[in-house]
Amino acid sequence: MLVKWQKAINLVGPATLPDLWQRHMLDSAQLFPLIPPEARRLADLGSGAGFPGLVLAIMGAPDVQLIESDQRKCTFLDAVARETGTRITIHRKRLEDCPALGADVITARALAPLDKLLNYARPLASKSAICLFLKGQTADTELTEAKSVWYIEGEIKPSATNSDASILILRRFEKEGPQ
Repeated sequence: MLVKWQKAINLVGPATLPDLWQRHMLDSAQLFPLIPPEARRLADLGSGAGFPGLVLAIMGAPDVQLIESDQRKCTFLDAVARETGTRITIHRKRLEDCPALGADVITARALAPLDKLLNYARPLASKSAICLFLKGQTADTELTEAKSVWYIEGEIKPSATNSDASILILRRFEKEGPQ
């Protein structure tokens, strides 16, 4: 479906299509074992073509909330969910306009630098939420920069699909200073 829709909507970088399964599907799927068993809701920031949120929903992640402002991409997400019989909720709006979701897990891929992601994630997250952010070569730098503004507990795990990429697993994130 992605290849078919890609002709009309730019869902992924065209150069990544030949390696669709490893580059997008498996990259997203590697987050599934990191979802805590007690998690009840997952929010995917800037879902785009459904990576990683829709892939995780198809795999069985609970109550997946996709947040995407591009209406064409939302139509694609709806079509894939229908075709696969996957239950999702799509919030067709900008991240800043999304209501509080109380999500236990927040995911994002190729969306924004870490400091900005945390600003988007905080109002959508439950108090005990974890973040699973797929990051490229700049993960260490982004983490260092974000720690100047945020108190963060977590770890960096190497990506299973790209030796230059990593997964930021943040178990606690709070804005430092006055709230």
